[in-house]
Amino acid sequence: MSGKKPNDPYESFHKLSLLWEKQINDFFYLLTDNKDFVKMSNGGTEIKSRYLEAFKKNQEALANVLNLPTKNDVSNVATLTIQAEEKIEALEEQIWDLQDSMKTQSKEIESVVEISKEIIKLTKQLKTELVRTKEEQTDTKELHAELQEMKFELMKLTNFKDEFETLKGLIKKEKGVELELSGSGSSK
Repeated sequence: MSGKKPNDPYESFHKLSLLWEKQINDFFYLLTDNKDFVKMSNGGTEIKSRYLEAFKKNQEALANVLNLPTKNDVSNVATLTIQAEEKIEALEEQIWDLQDSMKTQSKEIESVVEISKEIIKLTKQLKTELVRTKEEQTDTKELHAELQEMKFELMKLTNFKDEFETLKGLIKKEKGVELELSGSGSSK
């Protein structure tokens, strides 16, 4: 075998394209390194930008006359749409938060209502017990008054008994004195 490589057309084309690229880059470098070229390209760019600005203004004026949307109009609408969607999402989140808070408040209100029902029930029970207690107190006062009357009557009876006992003692004494008198008169 010989030490030669077979001829590869792709390798040759690659070398040729690298050479052309280097030469074109050198040409552009030499061309752009020139002050006159830079001035001329700068002036052309300014003229082109003025022309584009005037064209843009004319196009917007024509679009307004024909009532057609311009690129800026579409962009503004898109921006407003995005902002509106963001606001709607924020409002949805607020509504969800409000719904959650309303549910918790509803549960709290239900618990307060249940507690209120229990309080009303207890209040009614206390009221009936108070009425019953007042009736019992009235009955107790009446019994106390009757007991006072009975005590007074008992005191009268006790006084009557004492007087009766005193009278009985006096009668016995009188009988005893009469017996003595009658017994001393019969012995004479």
